[in-house]
Amino acid sequence: MMLTIVWGLGWVVTSIERTAYPRFKRLITAHELHLFFSPTREELAWASDATDGDEYLLALLLMLKSYQRMGCFPKVEDVPDMVVDFVRRHVELPEGTLPVYQAEKSAKNHRGLVRKRVGVLYDQAEGRRIVEQSIRKEAAAKNRPADLINIALEKVVESGLELPAFSTFDAMASKIRREVNSAICDGVHDRISPAERAGLARLLEERDGDGTTLFNRLKRPAQGPSWSHFKNLTKRLEWVDGLGDTDVWMDGVAAGKVTDFAGEADAADVAELRDYRPVKRLALVACLVHKARMRVRDDLATMFCKRWRRRSRRRSRSWRRSGWPSGRSSRP
Repeated sequence: MMLTIVWGLGWVVTSIERTAYPRFKRLITAHELHLFFSPTREELAWASDATDGDEYLLALLLMLKSYQRMGCFPKVEDVPDMVVDFVRRHVELPEGTLPVYQAEKSAKNHRGLVRKRVGVLYDQAEGRRIVEQSIRKEAAAKNRPADLINIALEKVVESGLELPAFSTFDAMASKIRREVNSAICDGVHDRISPAERAGLARLLEERDGDGTTLFNRLKRPAQGPSWSHFKNLTKRLEWVDGLGDTDVWMDGVAAGKVTDFAGEADAADVAELRDYRPVKRLALVACLVHKARMRVRDDLATMFCKRWRRRSRRRSRSWRRSGWPSGRSSRP
């Protein structure tokens, strides 16, 4: 996902292209122009009665058709030239006519006319309340800002309200996500005993025989299904289990959140993790330990199955060479 950190402001900006927030397409086909941006005779008559001058007529029609298509009011300068040209020619306005507002009061009046015509409510406070409530509920299980924004969009549309600006969705998603994640990290931290916290902290300090930190040992993938690797994997299981009961640590935390937090820790190195606040750093490492415990168990099961299949094939070849009938079992 495309994200931009706004330094000094402390939030993550989500690219609008990664969300379902309505916007003009970069390329609009002729069919789409006729389907979505052709004013009817009745709409033209309505707009003509409400305006005085070609510029205002064009501006009001563009505002109406844009809202009907997207459910929000774009800035006049954000309407693509091809849409402006299509609507101007469709209603037979002079070439060169541009949608221009001399004052914000006129634009505000036009927005009110469009709202009344399409039957939409304009209630900023209620819209923000729905956005906040939706995001806060979903942020307990989802971590991607774009997902949170899309869910909030759906709820606002269902309520019949005008969509707030994308910047409102984006800022609220970033703020609430940060608050929810902070509360989750605090909960994980509090469920870890002081002795276990000390053990997790040592992962970032103590080093393995190869000179890397024990933290890197959590990230190592399983090797081939040799007997020595199998024994090493059982030792790793004993080691990671000895770090603590991660099921207790993750109690009440959504699986998706655990996966995302573990992925964040996995992508970071020790130096980067030291820049995190202590509570968050420990919670991310704890999530990585939890996923490591699960992965080691899966790796052991997979390695055991591979070794069994390999041994079965060797036995089968041995039986065929010795003349034993195919499928005949041997004694243990």
